[in-house]
Amino acid sequence: QVQLVESGGGLAQPGGSLRLSCAASGFTFSSYAMSWARQAPGKGLEWVSGIGNDGSDTHYADSVKGRFTISRDNAKNTVYLRMNSLKPEDTALYYCAKDRISRLGIPIRTDEYDYWGQGTQVTVSS
Repeated sequence: QVQLVESGGGLAQPGGSLRLSCAASGFTFSSYAMSWARQAPGKGLEWVSGIGNDGSDTHYADSVKGRFTISRDNAKNTVYLRMNSLKPEDTALYYCAKDRISRLGIPIRTDEYDYWGQGTQVTVSS
């Protein structure tokens, strides 16, 4: 069965960095786009960043553009999110997700993703 397991969250100071990882199994990882989304306390789910199946195409929400970098290692079935210049408003539960279908492009609607991990908490505070 499909499994997505996030790790790497924690407490960071404003301006600091964290790297999230998402280990995938149970499907042909290299055939699907992957994304990261987040949910802050009391707010809805927000798509953050996505990467195409071969890693050559990436997209970012305006709120993280220039600060976050998504990447993937298809040999390790893992997708990463490097987060730099963290802000308190980046505090959220971060999820990785698998595209519902194998396609060109990267969907930015969260309802286009069919499997989600359990999430990893990121807290940015001094």
